[in-house]
Amino acid sequence: MEVSDGWRDQREESMTTTRAMRLASLVTAFNVLVASGFSIVGIIRPQYLVPAESVPTQASLILAMYAAARTIPLALFALGAIYKQAAPSLLILGALAGVMQLLDAGIGLYEHDLGKCAGPLFIAILQFIVVYLLYRSVRIAPRTERG
Repeated sequence: MEVSDGWRDQREESMTTTRAMRLASLVTAFNVLVASGFSIVGIIRPQYLVPAESVPTQASLILAMYAAARTIPLALFALGAIYKQAAPSLLILGALAGVMQLLDAGIGLYEHDLGKCAGPLFIAILQFIVVYLLYRSVRIAPRTERG
């Protein structure tokens, strides 16, 4: 009986880890792809991102390129970690993506723009929740010894 109970506990814990990994992968992929998408739109069609009364300038293009320089590599590394199912890497990259969204929410707050604050803040909170759940499930999951 003890063997079957231990096996069931291990199976339930691994299912929790699998679910946490899937959830963290989904949220992180969404997060980094949205962030990258905004920076790419800022380069290709800046008029979609600047206020209606503003005209896109060379400065807005340069700022969009700076944004792309940080978001695109993060997206590539995060998607690579998701593909490889590398939980430790996903924990770090997911936390970094959450911090970046939190900083974007701060910019929206500074601009007194509720939409530019609420969206990134929501994504950041969701990102931190799934990173925490993944961290907990990886920490709880039994370790196997390698010889």
